Amino acid sequence: MSMVASPVSSKDFSGAIVVMGVASCGKTSVGELLAENLNARFIEGDRLHPAANVAKMSAGNPLSDEDRWPWLKAIGENLADNEAAVASCSALRRVYREAITKAAQRPVHFIYLHGSRELLEQRIGARKGHFMPASLLDSQLRTLEEPAADERALRLDIALSVPELATQAKEWLLLQNP
Repeated sequence: MSMVASPVSSKDFSGAIVVMGVASCGKTSVGELLAENLNARFIEGDRLHPAANVAKMSAGNPLSDEDRWPWLKAIGENLADNEAAVASCSALRRVYREAITKAAQRPVHFIYLHGSRELLEQRIGARKGHFMPASLLDSQLRTLEEPAADERALRLDIALSVPELATQAKEWLLLQNP
C-alpha cells in the first residue's frame, strides 16, 4: 500500500478505523487513545456482543461464525457515517474484516496489534473482570488470519507502549486517503 503524504489534519480525519487482534493485545487501550488523538468517536466492540455471545465465551466456548456475523454487522453499522470513528474488534479473519467494511458502507482501516504468545498470555492472565477467559487465547490464535498486503492494514507490535502504538497508528492513518 502506498504511503503518500496527505494534507489531512487529525481534526479533519473522517475515516473508519478498527483496532484489531486477539484477546489482551490492547485493542481498547490503543483504540481509546487513538480516537482521542484523532478527535474521533470510540466504539467498544465488546459492548456490541449479544448476551448469548458473552455467555458462550464466559463459559470458555469459542464463538462460531454464525455467532459472529450479527456482531460484526453491528460494528460496521456503528462505523457507517461520515464521522471519524475508531472501533475495537478482534476481526480475526479476512471475511470478518470484509463483513465490517460492507456494513460500514465505506473504507475501513485496520490497525492490527500483534505480539508474542508469551506476552499475550501474561496480559490475559492479568486481566480482571473481563468475560473472555485465558482458555480461549489458543482458539483465537488458530482463527487469526493476519491482514494481507492488499488490505488497508497496519501491523504494530504490542511490545511498544500504548502511546507509541497510538502515535504510529495516527501517523499511518494521516498518510492514507480516508
